[in-house]
Amino acid sequence: MTENSPVPGLAIRENFLLDDRIRGVPPGTFGLDSSLVASERWHPADGRMSLPVLTLDEEAFIANSDLFLRYAREQGAMIAPHAKTPMAPDLARSLVEAGAWGTTVADIRQAAVMLRAGLTRLIIANEVGGSGGANRLAALVAAWPGVEPFVFADSVAAVKALAEAWRANGMLPPLRVLVELGAGRAGARTTTQAEAIADAVDAAGGRLLIAGVAAYEGAAAQPDPGRTDAAISALLAMTADMFLRLRARVGGDVPLVVTAGGSVFFDKVVAALSPTVSRDSNATLVLRSGAIFFHDHGIYDRSLVALDARKGFAVGGVGASARNSFRPALRLWAEVLSRPEAGLAICGMGMRDVSFDQGFPMVLAVFRAGKPLPIPRAEVFKLNDQHAFLTIAPGDDIAVGDVVEFGISHPCTCLDRYRVIFGVDAAGHVRHAFPTYFG
Repeated sequence: MTENSPVPGLAIRENFLLDDRIRGVPPGTFGLDSSLVASERWHPADGRMSLPVLTLDEEAFIANSDLFLRYAREQGAMIAPHAKTPMAPDLARSLVEAGAWGTTVADIRQAAVMLRAGLTRLIIANEVGGSGGANRLAALVAAWPGVEPFVFADSVAAVKALAEAWRANGMLPPLRVLVELGAGRAGARTTTQAEAIADAVDAAGGRLLIAGVAAYEGAAAQPDPGRTDAAISALLAMTADMFLRLRARVGGDVPLVVTAGGSVFFDKVVAALSPTVSRDSNATLVLRSGAIFFHDHGIYDRSLVALDARKGFAVGGVGASARNSFRPALRLWAEVLSRPEAGLAICGMGMRDVSFDQGFPMVLAVFRAGKPLPIPRAEVFKLNDQHAFLTIAPGDDIAVGDVVEFGISHPCTCLDRYRVIFGVDAAGHVRHAFPTYFG
């Protein structure tokens, strides 16, 4: 692992070898050091790169990062960005070095990935399971003495499994446990259940520590906006109440974390929890958003329209449009392979290559021999494993061999299809190659 030349806003540390088994890498490339990729002047529209390929607009990613970190600071919150979205340690590290409080992961393996990248303050925003998961977590902590893990627990059984694993590995430091409250997914459903979890942590004989309270409000969302608002408000009200209960239990000298906000409802989290947390000098409100740093042209774009409608975003104390402030950073590039019928184009991109669970990709531009054509009105209406079917409007000039630039919907289920994310500059030339570790 080698330190590269610093790039403003990004922490590029990991060098590796690129070859043509990796999406995007031109055929005939063998053992290219990733630190040299910028010198190749690859561009996804000029015909050299293997398509389909995913790219990251580095300027947009940095701008989104700066904006959300600023928003969080101004709201009296910290952020532990959810690394599950890109599973790219270089990108996760860049956020921590830009001021993030820590890093969020979804499981023990993801924690191991981030630890190897030097990221040691980790929220495992999930249950780890019973004795098997507890023992695996204990093994990880034993292997990384500098780790500062925070783990969710939503049952007495889970706490007992953790306590037993820590008892069996007697040299481990106490484990910080976040009592998880929930609606729609995991998490204790009542204060009585949450208090029982806290009792079980206290009963662990110092092997476990009450570290705070956690929730994931996104799982409470429902098709009806009114019901969504009521469900999220109730969950966050219970979270604030449980925080006060935990504070009374542990006393004022113990640091506590209150964490939520891993969704497009982060404004509701801030409004509901920041007033309570800010009155406690030894408490920290931690947001866990991840996809916001990438944004998209689909589900997140639509969600920010809703956020703007409730006037949930502000910068510098002034209300602002979140939709107009955050920039989609991901693009998917694919070639037109066939024009078998009038009004139909088929591109070499399908369900193996792009997210589709929250909407189809959107045509942004078309390039011929590396040069942009007039923006078409083409739309994706179907995906096969390796093919995208586009309706072509009369007058659209799209031919076999053209390269289509697509916007995506839902970063999480697009990024996980790629071993390497290619970071590009404002002109679209590849600057960096970020390895991903989805397993």
